[in-house]
Amino acid sequence: MGLEVGSVIEGKVTGITKFGAFVSLPEGRSGLVHISEIANTYVNDVNEHVKLGQMVKVRVMNVTEDGKINLSIKRAESPAPAPRQQAAPMRRDSAPKSGGQTPPPRAAADPPSANQDFEDRLKKFMQEADSRIADNRRYAEHKQRGRRR
Repeated sequence: MGLEVGSVIEGKVTGITKFGAFVSLPEGRSGLVHISEIANTYVNDVNEHVKLGQMVKVRVMNVTEDGKINLSIKRAESPAPAPRQQAAPMRRDSAPKSGGQTPPPRAAADPPSANQDFEDRLKKFMQEADSRIADNRRYAEHKQRGRRR
C-alpha cells in the first residue's frame, strides 16, 4: 500500500516533541504531525492531545522529494462544524473608511464555507492594513513638509 497524498491511514504515535508528534505508518515508514495539525483548537502542549503508543488516524498531506511525510490528525477526522464567534466590537479609531457604506448582511440560510469565510476575513484585513499604511504615509509626508519650512 503506497502512501498517497490525501489518503487516511492509521498509525501509532512513536514520539512527541514540542512542535508535533511522530507517527509510525505501515511499511515501516513514519511521518510528522505538526502541532498546527493536531486539533481544530489551539494546541499549547501536544501531550494534552496525543499519548505515546496511541493509535491515531492521519491524513497524508505531503510527501517531500527527500521522503519526509507530513501528516494531519485534524484533517483525517470528519470536519466538525466550526463554532461561530461573535465579532469583537470595533474601536472608534478603526471605523471603516468606505464612505459610510456597510456591506449587506449575509443570509443566514446560506452560510459560507469555513475556507471562504477565512478568505473574506483575510481580504478585509488586507484592505484595512493597506488603508492604515496609506494614512501613515500621508501623515509622515505632511509632518516632513512642515519641518522643511
